[in-house]
Amino acid sequence: MKIVTFGRRADVPATATSDWRASASCSTEDPELFFPIGTTGPALLQIEEAKAVCRRCPVMEECLDWAMDNGLDDGVWGGLSEEERRTLRRRQARARAAQKRATA
Repeated sequence: MKIVTFGRRADVPATATSDWRASASCSTEDPELFFPIGTTGPALLQIEEAKAVCRRCPVMEECLDWAMDNGLDDGVWGGLSEEERRTLRRRQARARAAQKRATA
């Protein structure tokens, strides 16, 4: 179980927080919603419920950028699940490698 405070993991230093968090839709939701146990069965419904909150969030993009920049692996951040962020990281790494090869 992850401990979350106002949409922030307790193990992430407070200095890492940004002003965008004050506008986050998740700030009024139960933090447990964004940290389902597993990725199958009932967890799929929970993930979709968390994503629904994200879809109405005015700072969804900032949240996703922050999660990606800080290597957050657990939970739903910026409207993406753990698996979706891993896929995005792999795509970004492949794109960087291709860019590097193209300029070499």
